[in-house]
Amino acid sequence: MRIFLDANILFSAAKSAGAVRAFLAQLRATGHILVVDGYVVGEARRNLEAKFPQALGDFEILLTQVEATPGVCGTLPKMIAPDLPEKDRPVLAASIQRHCDVLMTGDKTHFGLLYGQSIKGVTIHSPASLANGEGIGP
Repeated sequence: MRIFLDANILFSAAKSAGAVRAFLAQLRATGHILVVDGYVVGEARRNLEAKFPQALGDFEILLTQVEATPGVCGTLPKMIAPDLPEKDRPVLAASIQRHCDVLMTGDKTHFGLLYGQSIKGVTIHSPASLANGEGIGP
């Protein structure tokens, strides 16, 4: 399965060797492909530089373990996800354009109402719902 990671997932995995980093390692170990693009990488990097600059080394290591597209994939027409804020539309667009099965995001404020929904073939999950097996098929 191809899993697109939102910037908050990258941020969390880089800043500490906690549950999110362990979950990403587990996903990779079981054959799932983790995907990012330049948009989420840039956002995660800016936040780490501002809040946890000591985590940038771990962030760079994490980037070697994912399938990364250097550029930004684009955005979506408003009608596809009308309630999604403009700044989050490129994240969903990238997950669709990169042919991902899942978009994993911890952004409950903006994506929470979309958790469990499939948009253009991408199902949106929180780390918890994905870890509970809700988005991982046989």
